[in-house]
Amino acid sequence: MIVHNLSEKNSILNQFIAELRDVSVQKDSMRFRRNIERIGEILSYEMSKTLEFSSKKITTPLAEMEVKTHDNNIVLCSVLRAGVPLHNGLLNYFDAAENAFISAYRHHKENPETFEIVVEYLACPDLNNKTLILADPMLATGQSLVATYKALQPFGTPKNLHIFAVIGAKEGVEYLEKHLPKDAHLWIATVDDKLNEKGYIVPGLGDAGDLAFGEKLQQ
Repeated sequence: MIVHNLSEKNSILNQFIAELRDVSVQKDSMRFRRNIERIGEILSYEMSKTLEFSSKKITTPLAEMEVKTHDNNIVLCSVLRAGVPLHNGLLNYFDAAENAFISAYRHHKENPETFEIVVEYLACPDLNNKTLILADPMLATGQSLVATYKALQPFGTPKNLHIFAVIGAKEGVEYLEKHLPKDAHLWIATVDDKLNEKGYIVPGLGDAGDLAFGEKLQQ
């Protein structure tokens, strides 16, 4: 897997990540969602440089000219519910893309420190020969994204696979490298060093879904 860690170079992205992490700013859920969305836009822009482009003619009010536009058939798939703001950021740039949605969540049994990934809802178009972008803000253990990728396989074989995440842990990145195709791309805003005993990213930012949409009763 090819990893693109955008935090390796300083940019305005640093400000958005800092606000996502800061407990004093997190209280503003609208700002939290908007920062996730803006990071999705930045990831989309950087990833767009790898797409296939060709020339076509357009007509301006004054003349004809040739422009280069991308030729990829893109499918955006976000993991509910935390992936919704990130999905919106992708749609702002890939507005002609097809869309898929999937629910993948941790189901804790008797031991709160162990869990399994449960996939319950999936809506997906044909993926054959398309550019698939899987979007999930938090890349912790990596198990949710791998489960999502496996759940999508009956819908076809994409030509290209791109993973979008906001914050990840080294362990999660390594897990994806072991379980996803070698030519897959990971576009991530920043990578933290570790997970705690419950599988949450440290220092991370907390529960992205709760911060974006309010706390849930289910654990």
